[in-house]
Amino acid sequence: MAQKVNEDHVFYRTPTKVYPTVDRGEGIYIYDKEGRQFIDGSGGAAVVNIGHGVKEIEEAMLKQASRIAFTHGTQFTSEAAIELADRIVKMSPPGLSRVYFLSGGSEAVETAMKMARQYQVDRGNPMKFKVISRWASYHGNTVGALALSGHTGRRRYYLPLMLHTPHIAPCYCYRCPFKLVPETCSVECAEELEKTILYEGPDSVSAFIAEPVVGATAGALVPKDGYFRRIREICDKYDVLLISDEVMSGVGRTGRNWALDHWSVVPDMIVAAKGLASGYTPLYVVVAKEQIHQVIKEKNGTFVHGHTYSQNPLSCSVGTAVLDYLKKHDLVAASAQKGVYLLEKLKGLLKHPIVGDVRGLGLFAGIEFVKDKKTKEPFDPKLRVNVLVGNSAFAKGLISYPGGGGADGVKGDHSLLAPPYIITEAQIDRMVQIMDEAITETEKKVQG
Repeated sequence: MAQKVNEDHVFYRTPTKVYPTVDRGEGIYIYDKEGRQFIDGSGGAAVVNIGHGVKEIEEAMLKQASRIAFTHGTQFTSEAAIELADRIVKMSPPGLSRVYFLSGGSEAVETAMKMARQYQVDRGNPMKFKVISRWASYHGNTVGALALSGHTGRRRYYLPLMLHTPHIAPCYCYRCPFKLVPETCSVECAEELEKTILYEGPDSVSAFIAEPVVGATAGALVPKDGYFRRIREICDKYDVLLISDEVMSGVGRTGRNWALDHWSVVPDMIVAAKGLASGYTPLYVVVAKEQIHQVIKEKNGTFVHGHTYSQNPLSCSVGTAVLDYLKKHDLVAASAQKGVYLLEKLKGLLKHPIVGDVRGLGLFAGIEFVKDKKTKEPFDPKLRVNVLVGNSAFAKGLISYPGGGGADGVKGDHSLLAPPYIITEAQIDRMVQIMDEAITETEKKVQG
């Protein structure tokens, strides 16, 4: 690699890992200082949707920076924020008409939690404070967002710091916790929400949060048709807000503006989105129903919450430029079309003894690895099969997003793929070829 471990002063996320030094990005490719080319097959972490090095985004950034780069949200609004909010509302389901700007995914999730809580208090329901979430989920790394996340491996270090939050079973058809099959089940996993609301007490439950298509913790879990319609019905029955965590799945990643659009379900809030700024700047939002905004406005007059970089004009101008580029090149439709091609090609990997499942929606796909295909037994986590596959692919010029813990919070290995929407079929072929080679190499290591 280009540099030795720990020779600089950066506190790396994995201090034992050797990182190459990045040089530049062009389209779907990233180049390091040694001139090596990598396909950005995961878009970083499902972030880069329009590709690297887009001149229109650079120009928008420079244009806004030449005017003003920062104002505090308690002192000014800006044309950039107003325009981006308008654009987001136009692409959102009916009724979601207010946009709160943030600069991080965990910030956005905790903003939605607090917005739900204040809404309930301001409308006269002070006992409603619990937010129910699911196992095999990921909602962020700050303490509040991590408490909602259903991933034991990420949670266990910090459990003493976290408030208890109720969790229900995920909609995980490959590993159905009820031992059922999608063809004949009655979405019992959705019924778990009603049972948990009743156990916790309907008067104490503020909201339910879920990823429409689960990303980092289980590798593109796509729910059965009817699942989220039933979830919506249960939330309405018990006066519980439905928060859709679309940090990964939103802004075209699944082939629709929002993943919940596939099932014609309208949430009360959407948390979005890595793809909103395509990695050109940190930019996240909570899109809320007008009713939520109106209650807070009329009762308290202030949302008791905020962050320094919320609503900054430089990031907002970048977000608008990204949405312009997506629309100009019809890239949400491209994600849908190329996603069908990607999934069909990835199904060829099922020939491998260690590939148990391939799934996805749009350009958002997962490959799950198992020790035994018949029993779906996962590998021993100490083998780090997802890392072995990821490292092998990386060495061959493909960046993937390894993950683990989907089976029970600790066991389970997968690779997540989420390339930029500009990827071609030929580039998809190459990406799948590299994954094929990486899995073959890994099999030799773990099967003896």
